[in-house]
Amino acid sequence: MYNSSAERTGEDMDAETKAKTEELRRIINNSDNIVFFGGAGVSTASNIPDFRSANGLYSKKSGLRSAPEEILSHTFFMNHTKDFFDFYRDKMIYTEAKPNDAHLALAKLEQAGKLKAVITQNIDGLHQMAGSKNVLELHGSVHRNYCMKCRKFFDLNYIIQSEGIPVCDACHGVVKPDVVLYEEGLDNDIINRSVDYIRNADVFIVGGTSLTVYPAAGLINYYRGRKLVLINKTETPFDSRAGLAIYGNIAQVLHHAV
Repeated sequence: MYNSSAERTGEDMDAETKAKTEELRRIINNSDNIVFFGGAGVSTASNIPDFRSANGLYSKKSGLRSAPEEILSHTFFMNHTKDFFDFYRDKMIYTEAKPNDAHLALAKLEQAGKLKAVITQNIDGLHQMAGSKNVLELHGSVHRNYCMKCRKFFDLNYIIQSEGIPVCDACHGVVKPDVVLYEEGLDNDIINRSVDYIRNADVFIVGGTSLTVYPAAGLINYYRGRKLVLINKTETPFDSRAGLAIYGNIAQVLHHAV
């Protein structure tokens, strides 16, 4: 699965990116203890917009007076619940999205016993759709929704098919997506498990994230190894610490490296 071939040479890459991608392929081939940490850039090739780029979610008008950052806060959810769900259904759910080459490559690495965990900031569930089993979702998932009163579970279709504020069919409580909003804390169990995987990793690949959003970006500080690989379209604050920094499309890079 890891041998190079004519169709894997990356003819559409520049020479530097091609050489670095080949180096990544060698790193992957020589390790069976890899951990991946990814952000919104992993899913942009699946036509899910990121947050902070020129075409990202935060640069687009929502139709509401409030900025997206405010709409996606706990306070806004509690005080303007219907407006929250109008925005959430329109901007945060992408039912047509399919896994791209990055998701598929990571699933292959896990199946080969090389990748131990995927740690993701994304809430779209595309890693699982691609076949990854051990996925740690720092910010939750649109596919899980719970009644705030009785904790009954509801799937994504329940949110999509409901009108206005989705309510529990058992107790009539508000059904809240299991996603971490601004002002809400991350799940301690998921954080602790992520830290354990990162600390014990031989190779730590970080991709599709600007590494500017904390506390998630701070996870990189727990890596103790010397094989930190960063893949992103633009520079990050941690590039100087990386053994290998690749500037490019993560779906393309992983497709040719795996």
